[in-house]
Amino acid sequence: MFDDLEPKTKKASDIQLGCELSTFSLEDIDERVALLEAEIVRLKDERARKAGHLDAAQSFFKS
Repeated sequence: MFDDLEPKTKKASDIQLGCELSTFSLEDIDERVALLEAEIVRLKDERARKAGHLDAAQSFFKS
């Protein structure tokens, strides 16, 4: 009943790439940029973790 009164939080997964931006307010754009920057950091961290695993596996099988 009171769920309608709660502000809805956006997630990076809610963002659609390539959508029309002309209707976004400055605050919406700033929020979207912050979410995307956080997602980029998350992706780079995961890539570094996986690259470390791959390097370890390659080193193990070279010997």
